[in-house]
Amino acid sequence: MARLFGASISGSVQSGRCGERSSSEPSKPAVQRTLDSQDSRADSRRIGLIAGWGRLPVVVAEAVCRSGRDVVCLGILGHADPKLREICREFRWLGLGQMGAAVKHFRRRGVRELTMAGKVFKTQLFQPWFWFRQRPDWFTIRAFARHFLWRRADCRDDSLLGRVVEVFEKEGLSFQPATDYLPELLVPPGQLSARRPNARQRQDISFGWEIAKQIGRMDIGQAVAVKDGTVLAVEAIEGTDECIRRAGTLCEVGGFTVVKVAKPQQDMRFDVPTVGLRTLETMVAAKAEVLAVEAGKTIFLDAKECLEFADRHRLIIVALSSEDLSRPEESTP
Repeated sequence: MARLFGASISGSVQSGRCGERSSSEPSKPAVQRTLDSQDSRADSRRIGLIAGWGRLPVVVAEAVCRSGRDVVCLGILGHADPKLREICREFRWLGLGQMGAAVKHFRRRGVRELTMAGKVFKTQLFQPWFWFRQRPDWFTIRAFARHFLWRRADCRDDSLLGRVVEVFEKEGLSFQPATDYLPELLVPPGQLSARRPNARQRQDISFGWEIAKQIGRMDIGQAVAVKDGTVLAVEAIEGTDECIRRAGTLCEVGGFTVVKVAKPQQDMRFDVPTVGLRTLETMVAAKAEVLAVEAGKTIFLDAKECLEFADRHRLIIVALSSEDLSRPEESTP
């Protein structure tokens, strides 16, 4: 990974457990290169994965491989876990500005069904010379000129990721929710930890839930931290972990509640709320006490390990729906 950005789809194709292991892609004769310039016939056994930061892309890739299908993965530079090279049938690094190259890569390999998993750090949009270092291809420039050049469209998450889905679908590539491949990751409703919220904490959950839904409707973020009817921190582009850390800094006594929900207009193909061990570790460090998530619409990674950790540290975790909160006498479904 010589550069964080500015590269096209780089490096040799590497194959992992889903296919035969190879350290490089051999050179091809001219006739073969000509054939490769054309689209390959669609292969329903192949799933394309665009992998961002975090553990979720690894979990998705492993699940698809276990199902007997092949994963053709493009890992976003500076984000994706290199471990994906060992798991996927094919793996290459992808610069964020190389959408045109990504389309060609998938089509030439017969991939028509895609999924995206993992976080992209949007804060990088505001680093100096970001787009210069990206060197976006013409496909990307045409697709996102109205967002970044002409400023005729906003740059909220739903706007940008929805645009990715739209332009890929025009090229015959359709995105599916990552949870289609492992629906068991969606957290079920109920009391998840051994400890249960008390009356004051239930009030904070209801209070925070309404605010989290409102900021989700405006596509600002998905999480809030609250205590005693006061908003401590609201998630924006910094992400949930930084939101929790900020709340801990502002509330030194701790004992606050974190609420993370799906947006009212949630598209399950991207930006699905996700929590895992890192979330809980951040909560413990910040002295948070309660985590409330939306049942059926939140991905809970490594649930068994997380719940054991939560009980050791006396955290409270509940999964609710909006309907559950309308029952004032009930703390859990």
